[in-house]
Amino acid sequence: MKKMDCPGFQTAGVASGLKKNGKKDLGLIYSEVPLAVAAMFTRNLVKAAPVLLDQQRTANGSCRAVIVNSGNANCCTGEQGMPGAIRMGHLVARELKIDEDDVLVASTGVIGEPLPINKIETAAPGLIKALAPDGISDFAEAIMTTDTVPKVVTRTGELAGKPFNVTGAIKGAGMIRPDMATMLCFVMTDIIARPDTLHEMLKKAVDRSLNRMTVDGDTSTNDTVLILANGHSTVQVISENQKEVFQSTLDETMIALAKWLIKDAEGATKLVGIVVKGAKTKAEAHKIADTVANSPLFKTALFGEDANWGRILAAVGRAGISMDPAKIDIFFGTALMVKNGFGCGKEAEAEASEVLKQDEFTVTIDLKLGQEVETVYTCDFSIDYVKINADYRT
Repeated sequence: MKKMDCPGFQTAGVASGLKKNGKKDLGLIYSEVPLAVAAMFTRNLVKAAPVLLDQQRTANGSCRAVIVNSGNANCCTGEQGMPGAIRMGHLVARELKIDEDDVLVASTGVIGEPLPINKIETAAPGLIKALAPDGISDFAEAIMTTDTVPKVVTRTGELAGKPFNVTGAIKGAGMIRPDMATMLCFVMTDIIARPDTLHEMLKKAVDRSLNRMTVDGDTSTNDTVLILANGHSTVQVISENQKEVFQSTLDETMIALAKWLIKDAEGATKLVGIVVKGAKTKAEAHKIADTVANSPLFKTALFGEDANWGRILAAVGRAGISMDPAKIDIFFGTALMVKNGFGCGKEAEAEASEVLKQDEFTVTIDLKLGQEVETVYTCDFSIDYVKINADYRT
């Protein structure tokens, strides 16, 4: 018997010809029973047709399937956009014999090019046939764009002696600076929960994970994160204690997905946590960490393994948060590079340079103004990032 990726779900991924390289580009999640669903979408005012469609269809808190294509964003495609998204859902509904409104749609890829719906129509029967309890790897591969590896994370928890599962698949390597989630993220779980409860917990998990990362400061037009619950485990999440237990597992899953995405960012060679401590409020700590994490000058210094702490202080100073530069300490890993706003000299810089050679490390900025701490994850800007995005469409 095949091992289920998340009990009660079937998944698949096939090639439909949307990608020029012939790789998988069409994915599907399906449940034989109705799913409770909650969603979050991009705050970009330019929204792809699938986002607009899903905003309507997730309003009732239920669905049965999610079809996803890569290779084409179906965004800024005029009057063809929404009919194309609706047609994608219709093809799945027809093959699975379910209600069309119970199918959610997501797309990712090049903006502004018409969706070749005929290719999806031709591939739909094979996509349905490929559905399997252990098809998540194929699904994760099918939703990739410039990702180098498919990304799937599974965690388990327990409530009242009963185990439950959380499995997430994510894609995204560029155009990542979430204002809600990331490019595309799908979380499947076998708990029993109301849609409003799922939304409450999803928002908290997103704020603790996907909203604490950045690749390049760009927010996508297609950002979509869905959580789907099928009740297969019979574990109920209703009380505050039950929510707390499930929240911990959900957070752990999504933080792992977020870190993996940053590690696989376009051209990235380093995963760096920007920790701002000693802030007056969490909001101020996050704003400063986010400003540093999105600084192109800081990110290129990371790639060059240059402990250029002046770029960090400059970014802190333009974050729009009141602070005293003469109080700030900066650490690269455990190496103290700046004390009370002044550099600690060549010996400290040499120690910091050794930290910069690592694949993963933290940069800590201590404001010494309060007790609040926040972390934002980022990566370096490499030559490969420029090359990838210079000819992305070709």
